[in-house]
Amino acid sequence: MFMYFNMVKSVKIKSLGIKVPKGSAFSYDTPTDCPKAHQMCGVIGKRGSGKSVSAVNLIEAMNYQRVIAVSPSMGSNFDLMKRLNIDPEDVFEDVDDIEIPNKIKAIIEKERDDLVNYKEQMKTYKKFRKLMDENRPTWSIPDDVLLQFYDPHRGDFIPPYHKYGGLKPMIAVLFDDIQGSYLMTKGARRLNQLSIYHRHLGQFPDGGALGASLFFCVQSFKCNVGGLTRAIRGQMTSMILFKTKNEKELDDIKDEFSGEVSKQTFQDIYNKAIIDPHDFLFVDLHKKPHQPSMFRRNFNEYLIV
Repeated sequence: MFMYFNMVKSVKIKSLGIKVPKGSAFSYDTPTDCPKAHQMCGVIGKRGSGKSVSAVNLIEAMNYQRVIAVSPSMGSNFDLMKRLNIDPEDVFEDVDDIEIPNKIKAIIEKERDDLVNYKEQMKTYKKFRKLMDENRPTWSIPDDVLLQFYDPHRGDFIPPYHKYGGLKPMIAVLFDDIQGSYLMTKGARRLNQLSIYHRHLGQFPDGGALGASLFFCVQSFKCNVGGLTRAIRGQMTSMILFKTKNEKELDDIKDEFSGEVSKQTFQDIYNKAIIDPHDFLFVDLHKKPHQPSMFRRNFNEYLIV
């Protein structure tokens, strides 16, 4: 075999080199030691391990502007969810509603439309201000433009308003306690589509998209019915893994990451991460260049292989 590879030669074709498009799959800036965005994060742990707490802490640290929660236990986790400033309209408690993925898509598209409309209004407003600065008589300015920017309560002309200051909002969706629900069974196809296209949701007419990060809190990595589908697992860019007594589950996870490190290395890292009762192993498959490792004990301790 060694001799065979030494006999292989290559001839390059200059005209067919791969041209990498500008931009990045992760188009948002996040704090230095946080993961990139947008991402797909699987949070796996038994009941009471701290799944919701870890997910909320990560979402909070990454400074998402809007968070959507899909969870039947929203009421019992009220204090925790309050930290994320989730609006009541962004809470979906009926996890048997298989239309939730389409409703999430509609929310993101509405954010896209608001931003597109704001930018168009700003173009008109800048032209309007230029006319006003030139001391043009108001009768020479179209009535619809005057009415568009005049505020009768303030008695003045005001610029268009956008709740994020004309910037693209970074959006997260937290799925918690949905394992075994209709959303994960009968609605699996819709949820798979949302997961596959999560970075491309809310596409702009001139290119790019708002996108969304998805966080799935589940009690097991795989299960016979209503668990993380293969499509979701394949899209994961990060994972939060709590202690598991299920050797088969741990073997399945090792298999999923065998393309990154050997099974034995993953086991060694897992053992190093899980020490105290609520510890977890955090795996970031798309770490930033300056980050020393893709593995961490909790969020605040890198594990160097």
